[in-house]
Amino acid sequence: MTLPGTKDDRHARSAVAGARLVPYWLDQPDAPPPAPALRGKIHADLAVVGGGFTGLWAALLAKESEPGRNVVLVEGRRVAWAGTGRNGGFCSASLTHGLSNGLERFGGELPVLDRLGRRNLDEIEQTVARRGIDCDFRRVGELAVGTSQWQLAGLREAAGLLSDLGGQPLLLDAAGVREELDSPTYQGGLWDRDGCATVDPARLAWGLRGACLEAGVRIFEETPVRAITDEPGPSGRLELRTPAGSVQARQVALGTGAFSPLLRRLRYYLVPVYDYVLVTEPLTSAQLDAIGWRHRQGVGDSANQFHYYRLTGDNRILWGGYDAIYHYGSKIAAAQDQRPDTFSKLASHFFATFPQLEGLSFTHKWGGVIDTCSRFCAFFGTARAGRLAYAAGYTGLGVGASRFGAQVVLDLLGAEPTELTRLKMVRTKPIPFPPEPVRSAGIQLTRWSLARADRHDGRRNLWLRTLDRVGLGFDS
Repeated sequence: MTLPGTKDDRHARSAVAGARLVPYWLDQPDAPPPAPALRGKIHADLAVVGGGFTGLWAALLAKESEPGRNVVLVEGRRVAWAGTGRNGGFCSASLTHGLSNGLERFGGELPVLDRLGRRNLDEIEQTVARRGIDCDFRRVGELAVGTSQWQLAGLREAAGLLSDLGGQPLLLDAAGVREELDSPTYQGGLWDRDGCATVDPARLAWGLRGACLEAGVRIFEETPVRAITDEPGPSGRLELRTPAGSVQARQVALGTGAFSPLLRRLRYYLVPVYDYVLVTEPLTSAQLDAIGWRHRQGVGDSANQFHYYRLTGDNRILWGGYDAIYHYGSKIAAAQDQRPDTFSKLASHFFATFPQLEGLSFTHKWGGVIDTCSRFCAFFGTARAGRLAYAAGYTGLGVGASRFGAQVVLDLLGAEPTELTRLKMVRTKPIPFPPEPVRSAGIQLTRWSLARADRHDGRRNLWLRTLDRVGLGFDS
């Protein structure tokens, strides 16, 4: 990739200079107005905390399964404002952040998890169609590309796993992958043609919000929950305290991601990592012809520090990933959403990947936190004598997996064993992260080691091999 200080790097800085400092998905004039904030004291059978995908799906699934249930959703800011509206819009069937990660961590359970994940994606697609949600949902699959020879072995292994699970992967050589999408950096590729959709994530969230309201869910926005306490007396209810009111609920579903955990225990399992994204101006017909991309797949390269990219409905390229930035003490702040050095680096990598698009400019640039855990996929649990359940730790693949996570949360609250609650994935927790300053030192050493492995044909140093052995790692 292009080195800082070169002519190409100056060009990259110029290409991002005029970009709006706002997520492309949220920069739409027809976004729904916010629901009123909660004022006063209300009651509910189920209170859902968080207006991201996990919370929206939990509220909707709860009402669909039991229309008479009194369901309330409270969101601290606006529905979809955080990770739900800031991601790349890859709606994957994977529940385990890829097959190799699932095989390593859940072994013989992988065929079941693969089946459940593909069923989950089918059900998202069916809901979008049944509810008439206009979110540009396209079941185009995902194209994993290899940009170095050492990455091709991993692609062949993934193709074998997919085939063993009944999939129909298409393994491509350099010429074949460049027929799909033309970049001089590609040396091979793997197309999982059914395992991923692309979507406008904000419009999906707004559509789910509308479906919740239509089903009778009461939604309150600009309503942060400051604390969850046991309500005095024999009712056995939980109280959600907000700035101007409260919710007394029989059960609570918690889906707040990386933000200020209302359960102290989650602080040990979650790390907020910043991810950054660019979006180009719309490509002309000639520019599209220059790169191909007739099937419009979502794309990711196979390095440890990887890029992900896809076309939007109006033929822009969304380009993100590579840098994964952790701030000491798990700090989250709005000022960290913008990182000029990373934007320039991403733009430089973009033009190295697609030199035929030189002269293209970026219209949007943004960043935001991902709730990362040490096993790279969601974990679940209960608290308050089973009256509260949670899902967290999606590590960037929550657009699809959040619906599965929401159903797990509802099953846990139901207190009766189900196929989902019997899963090892649901019954176990990731290894917790150590406290500071060890946490920060370990993360930075891991980032350095991953970058070094990319420069040395994928060879993992002693630190990475040690993390592999104990099951504790850090994914870019």
